Amino acid sequence: MLSAADRAGAERALRALRRHLAARGLTLGLARAGEPSALPGGPVERRLAEGMVPGRRRDFLAGRCAARRALAGAALPVAEIPYVGRRPRLPAGSVGTISHSGGLAIALAASDRHFRALGCDLELRGLPWAAAHLVLTAGEQEWARGAASPARAERLLLEVFSAKESAFKAYCALPAAGGAPTSLREITTAPAPNGYTARLRDRPGPPLRVRVERAGPGVFSWTAVPAP
Repeated sequence: MLSAADRAGAERALRALRRHLAARGLTLGLARAGEPSALPGGPVERRLAEGMVPGRRRDFLAGRCAARRALAGAALPVAEIPYVGRRPRLPAGSVGTISHSGGLAIALAASDRHFRALGCDLELRGLPWAAAHLVLTAGEQEWARGAASPARAERLLLEVFSAKESAFKAYCALPAAGGAPTSLREITTAPAPNGYTARLRDRPGPPLRVRVERAGPGVFSWTAVPAP
């Protein structure tokens, strides 16, 4: 279980990223699950929330609250955020991405004049190596096994998992000739400065640079696809 101290440390680390992201044209919003301000933004969100179990409802509402804070910080229209399929649909003129973990929700938002798609992922709990085959390709597993220790291998697994989650969200928001990926194993990664480069394995699509940042005991990853 994530301790209060670990959660607070993660929140501090995420807040410290605001200036770095703002310099790149991205606005960050944060919210805590269960905070009084995390309320439905309209009737559609209210109906969606009513059909969820309590834990999922708190995460959903915190994510929407974080997204509206990001939109407001970017001086973009603020409204309720329904789904298109499984993806959040932000107000016209904006692009965004939402993630939550360990009672924290984070969102990035920007104008669609500057970016085609965003993806982010927050992971505050580790993954056991037994889950590696669900996330990593055979080549990635071999690379991670070469780490200096089992703990380092599990840390690399968490980083790659998060990087793939961010890339997955961005790819799903992009029009793709071969269709969007349906699983993380359809995405490959290679180490790059401050993160990874993600690529689709068997279909066309642009390579994505995914930044991976430390967030308390976990990681936060993000990617942004510039507009043409």
